[in-house]
Amino acid sequence: PGDDRPLVALTRPFNGEPHDPGNGQMLALLAPDRASVDTAHALAISGGAQDEGHPRLRPHYHANYYGAYFRDLDGNKICIVCHDPDGRGV
Repeated sequence: PGDDRPLVALTRPFNGEPHDPGNGQMLALLAPDRASVDTAHALAISGGAQDEGHPRLRPHYHANYYGAYFRDLDGNKICIVCHDPDGRGV
């Protein structure tokens, strides 16, 4: 919270496996509200994406982090996230 956007972070793959396309990089898209996170995730899954984490609060990142994760048809990991405290957007 409070960090400037866009934000680029370079890290090791979360699962400890070697880096390769779709493992070690992730595109994170900022959603205006939690309903948009839910909708984007549902649309991705219905289009054949692989679920990597259903929409929910993830307080281990911060108290208002509401995010969902999926892999697109090419194996790229994508996050949709809302940081808004009440989840309704501006």
